[in-house]
Amino acid sequence: MKTISAVTGNEAIAEAMRQINPDFSAVYPITPQTDLMQKFSSFHADGYVSTEVVLVESEHSAMSACIGAACAGGRVVTATSGPGLALMWEMLFVASGMRLPIVMPVVNRALSAPLNIHGDHSDAMGARDSGWIQIWSENAQEAYDNMIQAFRIAEHMDIRLPAMVCYDGFIISHSISRVEFLSDETVQKFIGDFTPTNSLLDIEKVVSYGPLVLTDQYHEYKKVQNDVISSIGEIVLKVADEFEKVSGRKYSLFDSYRLDDAEIGIVILNSAAGTTKDVIDEARKKGIKAGLLKPRFFRPFFYNEIAEALSGLKVICVMDRSDSFGAFGPLYTEIASSMFHMKNKPVLINKIYGLGGRDYLPVHAEMVIDELSEIAETGIVNHYKEYIGLRE
Repeated sequence: MKTISAVTGNEAIAEAMRQINPDFSAVYPITPQTDLMQKFSSFHADGYVSTEVVLVESEHSAMSACIGAACAGGRVVTATSGPGLALMWEMLFVASGMRLPIVMPVVNRALSAPLNIHGDHSDAMGARDSGWIQIWSENAQEAYDNMIQAFRIAEHMDIRLPAMVCYDGFIISHSISRVEFLSDETVQKFIGDFTPTNSLLDIEKVVSYGPLVLTDQYHEYKKVQNDVISSIGEIVLKVADEFEKVSGRKYSLFDSYRLDDAEIGIVILNSAAGTTKDVIDEARKKGIKAGLLKPRFFRPFFYNEIAEALSGLKVICVMDRSDSFGAFGPLYTEIASSMFHMKNKPVLINKIYGLGGRDYLPVHAEMVIDELSEIAETGIVNHYKEYIGLRE
């Protein structure tokens, strides 16, 4: 049985966590994640979950506690935003290096300075090389669905890696939208029982975590991490197929929108994809063959599949809601790497938009589509990287 409700993104994720009923959760507040964990803590206080909920003194401590609980053999979840994720940085690598399938919603927020509590992708992009799987969500429904699928992906015995579920601060976390919830029984059956592996509490099979590994093995150890996270595509698709059977909602490695016959295209993450799709629909009415690709995973990045999907385009604008100062945006860099080996390379340009919660409006998408159309016609590029939506 499915239930349709009007909820915020944070409420949708808290509901997923209630239905999953993890063994352990470390809690520490940071805007705009705070009311997610407040909601989940209220489920705990009211007896709706049996989770061991621990209030810690920082995000570094939150991830440290989660690592300990995961080593002890528990199904573990926490959540954070912006500077909180940055403070976890050291422990993110410990979690992935130990192959601990911790799941963590990341409510995307800008990094200081200057202080800003609103949404952009600088936090998760700063953690992109930490060895965590990153799943990105356009709206509250996708965030809820990705949260449930994240446990199946992270805990798969061929993967056993931590996973972040990213969604935009305030734009998704605090906006009310329609979300279709699965029943508790469906969610429990879908994620299945958690099977502890190499638990510290298993006195019949004693294990050790955190050994010193120097020049003799460290290099090989990291190659294995790369091999594992690079090979998850087949499992992701299998989990998505099973999820479609219980939900009716289809997921893949990325979302392709009106790309089949497109000549120009936009690549963009998370909530701004929705606005862009509407503008593409209007452009199509004018005879402009525009399309969109929205990566669902940023780590691993599915280079070959994405390059194939974009191969028919003449011009592509990759839009980043974060910047790599002095370089192109992080998403642009990955798309450029994807396309480098193609025989017929499209023209690529990069737009930086929406930092610190700056509005991304339909007019911005219209301007980008107009520019792409002009480049496709003339071949002239005035700016390969440009900030849009700046105050005049």
